[in-house]
Amino acid sequence: MSNVYKTIAQNKRARFDYEILETFEAGIVLMGSEVKSLRSGRASLNESHVGEMIIENKAALYLFNANIAEYNQASIFGHEARRPRKLLMHRKEINKLLGAIRRKGLTVVPLSMYFNSKGVVKIQIGLARGRKNVDKRELIKNRDWKKEQARTMKNNNQ
Repeated sequence: MSNVYKTIAQNKRARFDYEILETFEAGIVLMGSEVKSLRSGRASLNESHVGEMIIENKAALYLFNANIAEYNQASIFGHEARRPRKLLMHRKEINKLLGAIRRKGLTVVPLSMYFNSKGVVKIQIGLARGRKNVDKRELIKNRDWKKEQARTMKNNNQ
């Protein structure tokens, strides 16, 4: 994700609720009105998730419950705001993710949606393991400790 052109939406909660083991970049199948809406920055990944859908005996990954606001000028050719959207990835990557989900009890979460350097919409997804409340408290404690250390070092240097 080094050549990010413009970030559209981020799922900030995902990195708190899940331990991200590996990240992938995927394309996404969109309608024209959805792309227009994304260019104006009207999208949310907060409650969305990635899941499997089997069509014609082939498993594919879909993005569910992602909110891309309706585009007002699209009239009758508009889109549903929360429809399932197919993710475009290599078959090897899809099989790897599906195998990890089925065997190890992991999940796939969307992390961010952005336009790449060519102006194409991409979504960054992560293979993740859920965190327990104890782990979340530990994460908050470590983050606060690091902030306090940085503050102390800054004050000592002045």
